[in-house]
Amino acid sequence: MDLPISLEFFPTKTPEGAVKLRAVRQQLYALKPEFCSVTFGAGGSTQDGTLQAVSEIMVEGCAAAPHLSCIGQSRESIRERLAAYTAADIRRIVALRGDLPSGYGVGGEFRYASDLVAFVRAETGDRFHIEVAAYPETHPQAKSPLSDLEAFAAKVKAGANSGITQYFFNADAYFRYLDDLQHAGVDVSAVPVVPGIMPITSSTQLMRFSDACGAEIPRWIRMRLQAYGDDTASIKAFGLDVITALCERLGQGGAPGLHFYTMNQSVATLEIVNRLGLR
Repeated sequence: MDLPISLEFFPTKTPEGAVKLRAVRQQLYALKPEFCSVTFGAGGSTQDGTLQAVSEIMVEGCAAAPHLSCIGQSRESIRERLAAYTAADIRRIVALRGDLPSGYGVGGEFRYASDLVAFVRAETGDRFHIEVAAYPETHPQAKSPLSDLEAFAAKVKAGANSGITQYFFNADAYFRYLDDLQHAGVDVSAVPVVPGIMPITSSTQLMRFSDACGAEIPRWIRMRLQAYGDDTASIKAFGLDVITALCERLGQGGAPGLHFYTMNQSVATLEIVNRLGLR
């Protein structure tokens, strides 16, 4: 199997965490990722850490893409951020609507990610390759599956180059989503939609994340994880089998790549890619 891979990290909050993350990245560079993305906290709360991590990754010899979320932001604050990314010679961004920190009302000059994409294009032309989010199981706040497809199509029309999906465990949902996007007027051969992959290493963490972001854990997976209780070795072994099989199916079905949500860890992603025979 020959699939390009990319990796996602999040900014650390302590010097010790930064040292650990550098070590993790060095291990994962053996996979020759196409690029690494770095997340952007709610309301831009980690934006300086995001830029610092992206700059480090580029110095380490890998292309990097900062996440850029627009909710709660002004045009001027986004303009400043784009100027900083341009000055750092960044060529790729992940443009998102994002979330406001808890306790904030709805604010800012952007309502949707498509507004942000259009603004980035108006300000910077074709400088950036723009990735956007995609939701095979429908965004949890979407009015309907159709409106969610229309939202992705609007991002493409505004100038997005490609999509990265929310993680999922049902390959059929992904392939159906691609079919639905085609019917909605999105040429997925020209605008590739890369599946996001979440390695399973912790039962409680996975349940919490999935409930928060609307990713469905199939009942058979949930029941197995619950049955393992605190047996972390069995959870990790089961998770490796499940995610490797998912990636194999995605690759055989023509997915354009795999984007791993590493959670700043290397072991599971390295093992999955090794099992897939990807290099």
